[in-house]
Amino acid sequence: AFGGLSPILLPMAIAGLGIVASLIGILLVKVKEGGNVQGALNFGNYASVVASGLFSYFLIKWMLPVGDITIRGYTFDANHVFYAVLVGLAVGTLMSIITEYYTAMGKRPVNSIVQQSGTGHATTVIGGLAVGMESTVLPILVLAAGIVLSFKEAGLYGVAIAAAGMMATTAMQLAIDAFGPIADNAGGIAEMSELPKEVRERTDILDAVGNTTAATGKGFAIASAALTSLALFAAFMGTAHIDTIDISNANVLAGLFVGAMIPFIFSALAIAAVGRAAMAMVQEVRRQFREIPGILEGTGRPEYEKCVAISTQAAIREMVLPGAIALLTPIVIGFAFGPEVLGGTLAGVTVSGVLMAMFQSNAGGAWDNAKKSFEKGVLVDGVMQYKGSDAHKASVTGDTVGDPFKDTSGPSMNILIKLMSIVSLVIAPHIARVGGTSGMVPAPLRTELSQPHVRFVQNAPSAAETVILRALQVVY
Repeated sequence: AFGGLSPILLPMAIAGLGIVASLIGILLVKVKEGGNVQGALNFGNYASVVASGLFSYFLIKWMLPVGDITIRGYTFDANHVFYAVLVGLAVGTLMSIITEYYTAMGKRPVNSIVQQSGTGHATTVIGGLAVGMESTVLPILVLAAGIVLSFKEAGLYGVAIAAAGMMATTAMQLAIDAFGPIADNAGGIAEMSELPKEVRERTDILDAVGNTTAATGKGFAIASAALTSLALFAAFMGTAHIDTIDISNANVLAGLFVGAMIPFIFSALAIAAVGRAAMAMVQEVRRQFREIPGILEGTGRPEYEKCVAISTQAAIREMVLPGAIALLTPIVIGFAFGPEVLGGTLAGVTVSGVLMAMFQSNAGGAWDNAKKSFEKGVLVDGVMQYKGSDAHKASVTGDTVGDPFKDTSGPSMNILIKLMSIVSLVIAPHIARVGGTSGMVPAPLRTELSQPHVRFVQNAPSAAETVILRALQVVY
């Protein structure tokens, strides 16, 4: 079927029908006055997942041939590929549910931060850190189960297809994720425009839901990055002629530790950049208050463009060093120490980066909604606390700490993981070993990459290797 290219074309076809499924889900998002906004968004999300599963079933039956398919020594059939897609959809859905639990208002994690706000700023920060760390447990277990199950269904191709299935509803996830900042800016405009109180109350509800949807979108993104990086990692090993990566090897173990360190220094640079930009912004605002008369009274016009310029310049300039680290680290390690050490580095980056991303995104979202809980009033130690109270001020401190977590360093982790994996895959032919992991001579570029044809049932070894490499690259 399809000239032997159906395993390669299938991920793209799943992604294409996923757009249609996402449109169906978006059309089903409806909420009445005073209705449950989060519930409406969830219904549309679940509908798009179900539609993607149904479309994938018929698509797989149509594109893949009847009988066994062998790719890289692993034999499976069309049903197993469909099961791998279902695993990917289930992992993405469970990630969204778990993230919503840890970041939504009224849930135990956020309520625990609210209660700790009653005893001061420090306990608020401590509570948010604890929630963020706790929130990594269930997602990692779900992700690990998804990797194992999809591999059992169709080998590494199954893992890649699971990633394609998870990302099939990307359009819906992006729509839900974009809902957050739109609602946030609408609330800011309503407050600056001094619109009636009921308008701000509505935007506050949307903003609180938006914080949760933004967190679920980040959780979905990091889960897809983890599955995709595993597929790219397998492609890297095949291209670099690595049979195994032995962590008992001192060099590989050193690379593993270096890789685990990179997300931390990357996050540190990103958070420090936020701090420097914030200080520059505060200094500019103070200068305008001093030098421009009538700003507080509303008669003077502030120089808005200068504040915007500070943010824009910082966003571009401060990312040069983190970007260089992500690009140059694989190149330096690969050419200096070989593909095995680079493989250990990628493993360390992936594991550490996934955990850091989940921790930071969920902690930031929980802090933000803990602060939002005071808008309508919340019971803290038997006393109703409202906006402006000491407990609310403590929650604002937590939210201030959480903003660079959830909006800067957390989301950047999935970019770091994917970018390093892609760079490693690009340079893999140039650092490949002849004779597998024991060889020490760079291997020549292989010409069979230009012949991505497969055979079903009995695959030639070179064709099988070509298929899995091309399929994994397509999934990314």
